[in-house]
Order: sequence, then structure tokens, then C-alpha cells
Amino acid sequence: MAKQLIDRALRLGEGRKFKAYQKRVDSINRIEPEMEILEDHELREEADALRERARNGESLDSLLPESFALTREAAKRSLGQRHYDVQLIGGMVANDGAIAEMKTGEGKTLVATAPAYLNALAGGGVHVITVNDYLAEYQSDLMGRVYRFLGLSSGCILSNQDPALRREQYAADITYGTNNEFGFDYL
Repeated sequence: MAKQLIDRALRLGEGRKFKAYQKRVDSINRIEPEMEILEDHELREEADALRERARNGESLDSLLPESFALTREAAKRSLGQRHYDVQLIGGMVANDGAIAEMKTGEGKTLVATAPAYLNALAGGGVHVITVNDYLAEYQSDLMGRVYRFLGLSSGCILSNQDPALRREQYAADITYGTNNEFGFDYL
């Protein structure tokens, strides 16, 4: 009986959180038609304005719908891939510092672009952790197209990389690498 109450209470909390995520997805979806009609340079201007708002102290939480909508549109134009609503929710979960379980092929690499872009707006640099050097390099290059479209840079930390090159890669707005490399450099 007690286990059932605990399970029910946990599910209620998840339901509330999911409803909040869904409301944000609805906001993003309302913005999408506005983004679709913009020319590439106008989309970049929107991205620059969003970055300026973040650097002037506007909370990233308040910028989330616009930044996710911008990322979605940039991904459509630069990669031919559009974030599905469930992928936007996955990005929000990651942005909240929680874990979203996704199977192989469900778009984790694309999902990561939305919270990475959002958090890079403030100018402090973002690290995206992958499982091996191959994926770090591949994802940095591929998803870098989205970031460059939006006026940001991407870098990649690889094992056995020259220290000067590592510093250059860390200076990027969004840097991909493995937990081993980031952890070793931190120490």
C-alpha cells in the first residue's frame, strides 16, 4: 500500500513537470511560423539580439522558447533536420540538469543543440560530453553547422591534442569532448 502511494506521488510530480514542458513546446510551436518566414540574415539578427538580451541579464529560462525555436529553424536550414516536440522536451530535461532516456537513433545529438545553444547565449562557454573522440569530432562538426548558422562557434577536445590547440578549442562557444578529456583538463 505504501509503495503504491509513493509510486503515485512520484507519477503526479512527473505529470506536472511534463505539462510544464508541454506548455513550453506549445510556445515554441507558436513562434515557429515567425521563424520560418525570416531570411537567413534575419534569423541571424534574431540570434544576435537574443544573445545580447542574455548578456544584458535576461534569464535564460525566459529566453528558452525563442532560443529553442531559433535552434529548430537553424537545424532545419543547415542540416535538413527539424526537432520533434519530444526532442524539444528532451532538451528541456537536459537543460534542467536531469536525465532524459533516449534510445539509439532517437536524436540525442540533435536534442543537445537546443540546450547547448541556450546556455551558450550568456557567453560562458558550454561543454557537451560524448562517449569517444570519434563522436566528439563528428558531433562538433555536424552540429557546429547549427551553431555557426546562429553566430556561435564550436570546438572539439580530443586525446593527444596539442595544448595550444586545446586552448583554442576551449575558447569556442560550445566545445565537444569526452568526460576523460574534460575531467583530465579540469584536474
